[in-house]
Amino acid sequence: QVQLVESGGGLVQAGGSLRLSCAASGRTFRGSAMGWFRQAPGKEREFLARINWTGSTPTYADFVKGRFTISRDNAKNTVYLQMNSLKPEDTAVYLCAAEPTARGYKYWGQGTQVTVSS
Repeated sequence: QVQLVESGGGLVQAGGSLRLSCAASGRTFRGSAMGWFRQAPGKEREFLARINWTGSTPTYADFVKGRFTISRDNAKNTVYLQMNSLKPEDTAVYLCAAEPTARGYKYWGQGTQVTVSS
């Protein structure tokens, strides 16, 4: 059974940092891209960042460029999201996803809550 488990969320003050992790189990995602998304209450899920298997070409949503960094450790089957200069509007449930297809990502984690206080 494939599982993606996020961790590292929590409560942080504005301007602070958090590092999220997403550990995959049940299979390796060799050759597969992985991504991070978030969803705030009453809002649509939004794309944050994506990283390919080699980590050579990460892509970011414009509103996180320069603040968030995606990385992965293939030996640990884990993808990370380093978040700096956090703002109250970054408050959301953060989810990781793996194996993009034409209809979207095939596998999703359950998410980790990030709350940024002002």
